[in-house]
Order: sequence, then C-alpha cells, then structure tokens
Amino acid sequence: MIYEISNQFFTAKIDSLGAQLISLKGCGGHEYLWVGNPEYWREHAPVLFPIVGALRENRTRIDGRWYEMNRHGFAKSMEFTLKERGEDWLALSLESGVETKAMYPFDFEFLVTYSLTDGGIATRFTVKNTGERPLPYSVGGHPGFNLPVDEEAEFEDYTLQFQQPESQACPEIDLGTGLIHGERKGFRLEGKEIPLQHSLFYQDALVFEHLNSQTVRIVNKKSGRGIEMDFAGFPMLGVWSAVNDGPYVCLEPWTGCATLTTEGDEFREKKGMTELAPGGQAEHSFTVRVLGRLED
Repeated sequence: MIYEISNQFFTAKIDSLGAQLISLKGCGGHEYLWVGNPEYWREHAPVLFPIVGALRENRTRIDGRWYEMNRHGFAKSMEFTLKERGEDWLALSLESGVETKAMYPFDFEFLVTYSLTDGGIATRFTVKNTGERPLPYSVGGHPGFNLPVDEEAEFEDYTLQFQQPESQACPEIDLGTGLIHGERKGFRLEGKEIPLQHSLFYQDALVFEHLNSQTVRIVNKKSGRGIEMDFAGFPMLGVWSAVNDGPYVCLEPWTGCATLTTEGDEFREKKGMTELAPGGQAEHSFTVRVLGRLED
C-alpha cells in the first residue's frame, strides 16, 4: 500500500512494501527522490536491515547454523504494517515471524518512521529486541537523489561536500561478490570536496568510516541547489551511483557494512555489528534537507 504524508513544503509517498520512501516532492511539484528508472536502478530509497551490504556467498553462520540472506537484508522486500500516522509523519513496523526466522533466528520489531520538516524529511530506524537473547544487527538507509536537482544542469556540475576536512582511503569493493576488501584501498579523499563524475562509481560505492563530518551535501556551487544529509550517529557513509552512468547519487548512512574479505562468516563478529540486549531498544536517525529550492 502507498501512503502519503504532506506539510506546507513537501509531499512524500511511502510504500508499505519495504517501508520504502518512493517520492519526495516540493510544493512546486519537483521530484527530489530518484525516480526508480529500471534502466539504471529500479529502487528509490530501500531500507537495509538486518544487514548492510553483501554476505559471502549470501550466507552467514549464527549459533552454529548457516543461514542465507540476500544483499542488504530482507526488510526491503517484506510488507510492513502501519503502526501510527499523522498528517506529516508515519511509522511502519516489521515484526519477526516464521519467514524472517528462516533467515535470521531472532525476535525483533523494526520500525521505520518518516517525518516531513520545513527543509525536507527525517528518517528514524527503531530496533527493538523482543526476545530473550542478544540481538545482533546492522541497519542503513539508501536514498537516491535525482541529478540535476531542480535546474538545467549536468551531473558534473555538482560536487560532494563534507562539513569538515577529511583524510580517508576508501576500501575497494569486489564488483562480483559485493565484499569489501579488508586491505586494498581505492579512492582517496583529502579535504572537504569531491567533484562528481560517473567514473567515481565504476568500482561500486565510495565507503567512508568515522568521518569528522556529521553532514554531507551534493550541491551545484554556481546555483547553491542540492541535497544535504545529516547522518550523525551513523559510523559509516556510502556514496553510490550506477556503473551505467545513472543520473542520480545515493547517500547511504550505515551502522555496518558488507562482509570484509579478511573476516570470517560469523554473524555476530561482522564489522560494525550492533548487539542489543534482551528487551533493549535502539534508534538511528538521519535527515535530508533540500538546498536552494525553487519554491523558496
């Protein structure tokens, strides 16, 4: 089912399948979220849970047994139920059951809450351990944004800007398996800015970890138009677009990542894994703000 929320500035649509944001339009009708053109990438903003990225051979070992799980987990392909809603916000819920336990043998409730703001939209992930043993998980967002934003411009007119100076060597990603190389490095960032070009993503995502910055933006420096994300509380950030020169970029806040080539297959030992005590609850939030809206 498709739900719609709105305020004075924006209208958003959310699909109960995967609790995925599928549209974010300004009051002037411009679509800021990636349109999901299957020629490039058919998704819009999938929700990643209980893993981020790929497992080795799509499987992992939990408490001595092997379980299979596809890239980015199962939440993005499961039907959520409406928990609560208001005019400009809603919360969708996924609870563990027979189907989830065949892939992930834990009791949980996973809530995704969207709230429109004056500047854009806020997303909150709430993970609840409803079982009697520790709950290991990773969670992440994967929203894509149309480039150009709402103007006559080219992809290369935009730049990725961090809030603070950074010094990062992004790990290489195996295009065939999706695993992250634990030792080999690829793109290197020195400073605050990366001019956008499609070739940046020919080896998959740029993966940053423990950045000094808590915000990042995609912006046209000439016009000031773009998208800004506050990802405070997420230790990792992926930046991705299609290898086939897709006219969009995804900003992806993560708590964990794909399996490293240098680590084993024990689920609880994966890089970035969070473990929640029985009865515990954790929240992870990020916000998106549209810069230089034509409606302003």
